[in-house]
Amino acid sequence: MLPRAGALRERKRATLSDTALDEAITVRRHKPDHWLMVLCAILLAVGLVVIYAISPALSITTGTNGSYFVERQALAVGLSIIAFFVTANIPMERWRKSYKLLIGAGILATLVAIALPVNPNYPAHRWVRLGSLSFESVELVIFSLLIWMAHFLTTKIKKSQISNVRLTAVPMIIAILIIGVVVAFIQSDLGSTAVIIAMMGIMAFVAGLPLKRILIIGCIILLGTTLAIAAFPYRRARLEAFLHPTSNCQGSDYQACQALIAVGSGGFSGLGLGSSVQAYGYLPEADNDSIFAIYAEKFGFVGSIALLAVFGYLFYRINRVATNAPDDFSRLIVVGVLTWISVQTMINIGAMVGLLPLKGITLPFISYGGTSIIFFAGAIGLVYQVSRYTYFVNHGARSQFNGRNGSDDDSSHRRGVGRAYHPDLSGRIDG
Repeated sequence: MLPRAGALRERKRATLSDTALDEAITVRRHKPDHWLMVLCAILLAVGLVVIYAISPALSITTGTNGSYFVERQALAVGLSIIAFFVTANIPMERWRKSYKLLIGAGILATLVAIALPVNPNYPAHRWVRLGSLSFESVELVIFSLLIWMAHFLTTKIKKSQISNVRLTAVPMIIAILIIGVVVAFIQSDLGSTAVIIAMMGIMAFVAGLPLKRILIIGCIILLGTTLAIAAFPYRRARLEAFLHPTSNCQGSDYQACQALIAVGSGGFSGLGLGSSVQAYGYLPEADNDSIFAIYAEKFGFVGSIALLAVFGYLFYRINRVATNAPDDFSRLIVVGVLTWISVQTMINIGAMVGLLPLKGITLPFISYGGTSIIFFAGAIGLVYQVSRYTYFVNHGARSQFNGRNGSDDDSSHRRGVGRAYHPDLSGRIDG
């Protein structure tokens, strides 16, 4: 269970004065959570193997070289490793100070994507294309919003303004409206908009924004979502396909039906790595949005459960880092990353098994596409960095803090799973 940042701060400040609090802080650097790297490496390897397996089918349907897709995926994996180590080693305070630069870069990339002519095969203003290379602007937008939200909410916590509607809720509503107009309407990317809104909402809740305010914002979002669906015929068709998944399998329900066929064809143990049928032009976006259906076709129920277990354990490790985070900014960064990856995973897989309407977003670390993989790896790099540090109250201050319940147990040397450091939370200071 994620602690709400403001509540932890107030609880500790009720025990120690600000001066005593500052004097009591001790910072410890310890072993990071290496499971984060291991789990991400597993997911990247799975994605690379699946792309390799379906490369012959993709080359036939697209008229490209047989090694084209796997080579580009391998390049994306290599760049993602670099992104991981870059974000893991740039200090969090520097990330916090660079939020304006990141927001500016996100706005610029979005404007360029909107201004450039669209690809006839993908008629949406989402990509910045330079020859054979392409860059999806919304990934940079999500990353920059992650940093901005963490900075914004941390500032409101420190100023005791987190419950103030005018100073906290209103700026968030304005940001969401702008995102809705640009990403959902102009770029026709309702899936990414849902991920962004979920990320912002969960971060605000953990920061201490009252639930009543969040529900009000949620009602506004629900109204906007209804308008976004009603304004575009293809979104109405997708909603109809979700409600009646087999009513028009040769028309608007085609992708949903083919995805269900792929998942069902896998059976219990799958058709095998080299035995996919749906990748040969039957299932649209087999390498990208629909890759989970292809994976399920190849590896079946057993393989799908195994993949979900890897994702689940990754989310669990990220949650542990958030719980043990050394300060409000770091905690909110980790919470944002957890929401971003988990919500996008649920939307993608949910659409492939018929639990959610099709949204057209990638499966983290698995889908073909460099932009997505690089930014997800960079986000995990931030979490990995946070897992290195924890703040403590020194022994005397710990005794003062624990004096209320008569406990003076110093468990600060206890180690957790994977040799990462998981201290007693009562000795950690937020701020």
